[in-house]
Amino acid sequence: MKPKLLFGLLLVVASIGFGVTAFKNSLTPYISFAEAKRSGVNSQVNGTLADPAAVKYDAEKSELQFALRDEKNEVMPVIYRGVKPANFEQATSVVAIGQYHDGHFEADQLLVKCPSKYQAEGGAAPAATGPARSGAPATTGGGGY
Repeated sequence: MKPKLLFGLLLVVASIGFGVTAFKNSLTPYISFAEAKRSGVNSQVNGTLADPAAVKYDAEKSELQFALRDEKNEVMPVIYRGVKPANFEQATSVVAIGQYHDGHFEADQLLVKCPSKYQAEGGAAPAATGPARSGAPATTGGGGY
């Protein structure tokens, strides 16, 4: 029975080690444009579209080219190969996940934050007028059931 117990413990320890390693490898940190240019590792950068009018999408190649501007006003070209996200040009913020090389950031994934259709004019979210009823969402602007 001792060899079975030892084998079981070894299997548990190996599984935990594999899980921790896989988790560490799946983490993708947010880094600045300058760090992305230096590191060359998989990372996340975020910013706003530098020039929405300059966004280029080649549907044949499924390739999206644009530039991101960060909070330091630095601009970085980005190339994303995949389907162009809906309402991309109206994005208030874009997160690109991938790595920098050959003078641009090659994104494997894009996360696009667009203005919410639930916001009032002027960008402020409307306040709820009352508590939600059981099983029903809160209403805004005096609409009743």
